[in-house]
Amino acid sequence: MPTIRLTQSAADKLKPPEAGRIEYWDNHLPGFGLRVAASGRKTWVAMYRVGSKLIRESLGTLAMIPNVAEARDRAQDSMQKARAGKNPVAERRERQLGEKIKSEALPGTFRAVATRYLERYAKKTTKPTTWQELQRQLEVDVFPKWADRPIASITRHDVTALLEGIADRGSPVQANRTLARLKTLFKWVLDEEFILADPTARVRKVVKETARDRSSRRQHATASLPMTRSGCFGLGLAVRPHVQVAAFDRQRRDEVGGVEWSEIDLKRRLWTVPRNKAKNDRAHEVHLSSLAVEILDELPKIGSRYALTTNGWRPISGFSKSKQRLDQHMLDLLRTELAGTGKDPDQGSINDWILHDLRRTAATGMARLNIAPHVVDKILNHMTGSIRGVAAVYNRHAYFDERGAALETWSRHVESIVRPVASNVVPLTAAG
Repeated sequence: MPTIRLTQSAADKLKPPEAGRIEYWDNHLPGFGLRVAASGRKTWVAMYRVGSKLIRESLGTLAMIPNVAEARDRAQDSMQKARAGKNPVAERRERQLGEKIKSEALPGTFRAVATRYLERYAKKTTKPTTWQELQRQLEVDVFPKWADRPIASITRHDVTALLEGIADRGSPVQANRTLARLKTLFKWVLDEEFILADPTARVRKVVKETARDRSSRRQHATASLPMTRSGCFGLGLAVRPHVQVAAFDRQRRDEVGGVEWSEIDLKRRLWTVPRNKAKNDRAHEVHLSSLAVEILDELPKIGSRYALTTNGWRPISGFSKSKQRLDQHMLDLLRTELAGTGKDPDQGSINDWILHDLRRTAATGMARLNIAPHVVDKILNHMTGSIRGVAAVYNRHAYFDERGAALETWSRHVESIVRPVASNVVPLTAAG
């Protein structure tokens, strides 16, 4: 970095380098310089510290500020602000952002900016199920806290408090998912220059998820199957069959919630999940178990588009609240069973699982029933499974018959849990 006397003549005569750029620093005012690029572009720069942070500020091009004295005055002004603890670059960006919002009538509240993100970015770059889940998460967990706040006022402390609130209600994994989606949202917001800094930067997950945690939840889910079936009868008429089908037929929560009658063939016991609804953007044929067919066959079909609905033309929602009600009903059942024994029910053994754990339970259970892993992957519609690499490219077999046989085996196993057959063995009384 050469140091020269930056005069008007020197600034005009400096030649561009063959490649890259070079900075000439003024020996009269340390920290003031002129950057010359290979393209011939010349830019006035100032370098100083705000606290312990080194700031490099671009003051403007030589074309914009042709007078070296004016450029030096601007550099001195920034240096004086820096010595007073102010950041001239941040102040200028904030001022420009305010002018941009004012001139372009850009929204400033979190709800307005998040809605713009959903409409202009998420809908166009993600699958419908992904942005719909983000929209649901914003409505349930984020808008109640931040909806009318200026988005630029949200800090890392606010993000941490939001996540801790979600975790405190017993949903630490959901808090992790919320953080992941907020990070994506705020990255877009920062790129669009609605904010000067990303409040989710350096925010860590609320809980570290491990395979052991998921295994523990699978055990809770498996042990809870009979009580889940009984507890469902305390739910609404539309929510009850949703939880039962999700529990007994292994498909994703939102895919079950949005099932339409046009997708179901009860005679063939087949449900075709369209490509636009499947999580992995791939159509999927699901064999319906006898339990699932029994549940669906009892539902009203006339005048309804959706199988699981409250009004016929809109799929059910509010899964978090339904899960809380299910947990409470199951807890009440357990209290009834333990009445008079002097034992207190363990609430943790009831609510320490999520609906998605039932899919994991099915995968583990089918493996224990000696069902091949690649067949299980096809049943669960996993894009990446046990068949990988070159084999995955060449093996396009759908294992349709194998899936049907496997699901019959799993269905009988589940039925033996939720509908245990009374023993026909009569105990003998010892002779007196």
